[in-house]
Amino acid sequence: MTPGGGVPEAGHEHPTLDDPLVASLSESVGGPVGEHAGRHPWWTPVRVLLAITALVLALGLVQKTSCYADSWQDGEARYTHMCYSDLPYLYTGRGFAELEWPYGDDAEVRSRYPVMEYPVLISYWAWGTGWATHWLSGSPDITPRYAVGTDRLNTVDGVLAESRTYVAVNAVGLAALTLLAVWLLAGVHRRRPWDAALVAASPALLLTAWVNWDLLALVFVAGALWAWSRDRPVLTGVMVGLGIAAKLYPLLLLGPLLVICLRDRRLVDLGRVVTAAAVTWLVVDLPGFVSGPEQWAHFWTFNSDRGADLGSLWLVLDQATDGATTASAVNLWSLVVLAAWCAGVLALGLLAPETPRFAQLAFLVLVGFLLVNKVYSPQYVLWLLPLAALARPRWRDHLVWQGTEIFYFAMVWWYLGGDLEPTAGGDAGLYWAAIVLRVLGELYLAAIVIRDVLKPWHDPVRRTEAGLSRQLVVSRS
Repeated sequence: MTPGGGVPEAGHEHPTLDDPLVASLSESVGGPVGEHAGRHPWWTPVRVLLAITALVLALGLVQKTSCYADSWQDGEARYTHMCYSDLPYLYTGRGFAELEWPYGDDAEVRSRYPVMEYPVLISYWAWGTGWATHWLSGSPDITPRYAVGTDRLNTVDGVLAESRTYVAVNAVGLAALTLLAVWLLAGVHRRRPWDAALVAASPALLLTAWVNWDLLALVFVAGALWAWSRDRPVLTGVMVGLGIAAKLYPLLLLGPLLVICLRDRRLVDLGRVVTAAAVTWLVVDLPGFVSGPEQWAHFWTFNSDRGADLGSLWLVLDQATDGATTASAVNLWSLVVLAAWCAGVLALGLLAPETPRFAQLAFLVLVGFLLVNKVYSPQYVLWLLPLAALARPRWRDHLVWQGTEIFYFAMVWWYLGGDLEPTAGGDAGLYWAAIVLRVLGELYLAAIVIRDVLKPWHDPVRRTEAGLSRQLVVSRS
């Protein structure tokens, strides 16, 4: 038995027999696996996937080496070397270097530090890893830090070293959660554990894993997909609720579940999911709300008041019109376009010849959300990764899509570093092009998923479930 799939390895759909690109690449090492190929007694698919994940995450840390070496103090290198991370700056910028609770309402603390602009679970995690950092640093006396302005906190002895330790502590914790996420994804489709390799070996994961805390939400999305595949609606709701407490976007998972439950007449299960999600979210949010209602509400007001920001189509429009857009207008039109997009996904789900899979509908809804969002940070690709891997498990399509994400990843840092400014002045047109290309990459993958929903015989997962010939899958995908 395999840890993630729960079925004998012989029942697995091998990628060299299922994915045309993998099959063609395998020719350089002897071709697709044969019927009598031996099975390694220890290296099961899930263990291989976990090893790949660990390697990719480690390479992601290597990619941040130049910034780590100077504690992210070189303002130019963090952009030119594309090794920027929010974590060391938030360690000193949100009070964790002084062990401040993110939802404290002490007037002196609030005048010294801005309130955390993240949902509660990320704030708890950031605070908890701050305590772990202090303990690993020998529990230094923080009293002298109160006499220094926050803009000069890095000049205090030991703080820069702590900021590096803080990144390392978060990297270890988030890596453990990512390994759990890959394990869960490998078990969603029992005969297709290798689909999780699209997350484990993702170039986007390597580049963006350590920019912020977005991996925290990824594990709960993976957990929701796993729990639903096991017909456990209450656990699905718990995972969704935890995801919403970490990032708002897992709330969108409830829409696809509504479509599936309507088609399959599982409204009781839907009620269990929604109830469990609501209760879980309330319980997790309660400590933050009770200790500081105003600070707890900051996340909601912050996102409502912000205008067009990095990575969004709204930013292109705003810069092209010399700042003519307003936060209220962007809020309104974002909701209008998202509502229309979701209505389209609803119609697609209800009219499809077969009930679409959870990951397919969830991916489509999330694409719509990101396309109209006011900010589209480079690490938001992590939101899509687990859903895309299960919605369209084909390497060719993922490489096309992630190629546009990687191009954007380079452009956004060079844009922030001022390297894309035209010598004659004006707007950074190459950055606009990167934003548009990224959108086109997502729409490409979304179009393929829509085709799979409308024509299920194109869907690799449906083919496996239907027991069709492996050679037929390779020849017609």
